[in-house]
Amino acid sequence: MPPGSHCPPSASSSKLNKMRLSVSHTAALAAVAALALSFATRAQAQSTASPTAGNGTYIASDPLANVRYDNRFDLSLGAAYGHIHAGPVALQGANLGGLDLTASYWFSKRWAVEGSGRSYLGTSGVASVGGSNSGLNDVRGPFVDQYLFVAGPEWLGPHNKHGDVMLHVLAGGAHFNSHDSPQTPASVGFYDNQFAPAAVFGGHIDLNRTSRWVFRVTPDALFTRYGFNYPVVPTTSSPHNNWNFGISAGVEYKFKTKR
Repeated sequence: MPPGSHCPPSASSSKLNKMRLSVSHTAALAAVAALALSFATRAQAQSTASPTAGNGTYIASDPLANVRYDNRFDLSLGAAYGHIHAGPVALQGANLGGLDLTASYWFSKRWAVEGSGRSYLGTSGVASVGGSNSGLNDVRGPFVDQYLFVAGPEWLGPHNKHGDVMLHVLAGGAHFNSHDSPQTPASVGFYDNQFAPAAVFGGHIDLNRTSRWVFRVTPDALFTRYGFNYPVVPTTSSPHNNWNFGISAGVEYKFKTKR
């Protein structure tokens, strides 16, 4: 070989270098993992028993340790939102607010009967009746309210100590009322003041805060079937099927009585 020339690295030497690099990376990762585990263990030990001068030790407790899903009764109250159309051809939907009060009686861990009362209050735009609206110049955003009283089966779905998902199908009645004086519901395109069939399809999303107190969100599809006794344009049948969205957020309390 001429003087001053260098031998190209052999294949075995290249493989050896790669192995050394891999081993060094693995060792570094192992060291990082060991340090992380040591830190986590030390943090856990400090959180479970931190000595204090003259006062013994603090012992950390899990507020969700006693979540069992074995209660017989529960009650929830939340702030509610409901979207409705106040008339059969009302283009402007009404965004209403109110309360959602719900109670459940559990027969088993998975099944319960649920009853719910919901109030929705707010204002609504008026509609065109027969191609023109005789009350449009006299009424601006009249007040409307809707009350639902429904009951039905409730099913406990996926759950653990942190939270759960529940499903329900509820049926019952609704009461609609408009405050459109001096006009009539027909003159502003609203439904007549009435009781009507109603149903609720949805469920609860629960986040356990303790074994008794729960933060609850309840999204639902709201069905009502209101009637009217005047001709409208475009023509539609009476009673009229209405599908809308509602949601509430609030707290639930699980009573201590067990099944």
